[in-house]
This record gives sequence, C-alpha cells and structure tokens, in this order.
Amino acid sequence: MALHPSLASTSTPDHYTRTAIAFHWLIALLIVCGFALGWVMTDIPGFTPTKLRYFSWHKWIGVTVFALAVVRILWRATHVAPALPGGMVAWQRVVAQLVHVLLYVLMIAIPASGYLYSSASNIPVVYLGLVRLPMLIAPDPHLKTILKIVHVTLNYGLLTLVVLHVAGALKHQLVDRDGLLSRMIPFLK
Repeated sequence: MALHPSLASTSTPDHYTRTAIAFHWLIALLIVCGFALGWVMTDIPGFTPTKLRYFSWHKWIGVTVFALAVVRILWRATHVAPALPGGMVAWQRVVAQLVHVLLYVLMIAIPASGYLYSSASNIPVVYLGLVRLPMLIAPDPHLKTILKIVHVTLNYGLLTLVVLHVAGALKHQLVDRDGLLSRMIPFLK
C-alpha cells in the first residue's frame, strides 16, 4: 500500500501505533466471529428464529468489518508502517506485501458481496436492528446464486490468507526470532 506523499520523508517506526494495533485485533476478532457464525448458521436446517438471528448478527459483523476496514485503510494510507526485518529475502517481502494487500481487499469485498447477496435475495440488512440499509440491487434469483458462490469463495480465500498470515508471523517469532510479531503485540519485546 502506497504511503501518502507527505509521509515519505518520515522516519520508520519500529512498531505499529496503538490505533493500528486496535484496528488489527478488533477486525481480526470480528472476522473470526463472522466466519464462525457463518459456518454454524448455514448448517441449521430450515428458517428457525435462531438461524434468522444468527444471519442478522453475521450481517452486522460484516457491516462493521467493512466500516472499520475503510477507516483502517485510510489510517494506513496516512501513517508509516514499521519496516520489515532486514534479514527477509526479497520473495518473502513480496509475499508479505501481497498477503497484506489481499487481506485489505477481502475485508472490503467479502462484506460487499454479502450485502449484494442479501439485496439480490430481497432480504434487507438492518444494521444492529436499527438502521435499514438501502437495497443496492433489485431482487434477482440468478444473481443471488452467483453472489452466494462469490461470498463463500471469498471467505475461504480469506481463511487461506489468514492461515498464511498467522503462519508467517509465528515463523518470524519462533524460527527467525527477528521481533516481527512484537510490532503488532508490543508486550512480546
């Protein structure tokens, strides 16, 4: 992700800001909860009150992740990230940057695909049971099927990237011992 031009000359910090750390862990927690809820709710047969409640909670989490991701991207675009460890080889740097960019893309694309899926299904999203969000597209059974597949596929893509992200962080902490993980978990120093 490119830095804002006015920050190009700023020195590179050795860890993320408290705000960036809070965004990271809050969004991570919400994504884990949303994925788990999605997994459970789709296995409940029929349309029970419990299943409908879980769908609502899943949507609320998605809307929240979307909003937080937008703010996080704006924050990241205006704040310098800590440098990667000097001992990382070029391909590892490329993979790390690619995974981060894809994570940001999916934090936007997954909630958006779920929202469009709800609209195509003619099911409104009522955020926190209070704010009815507009239907962005007309109900369409064909598009509903496509958007469901897109939403599910993107979620499994996110799961794969999260596993890679966590595995990379653990490798740096336990094998390389280069302090990379302490940038996001300061008490590990």
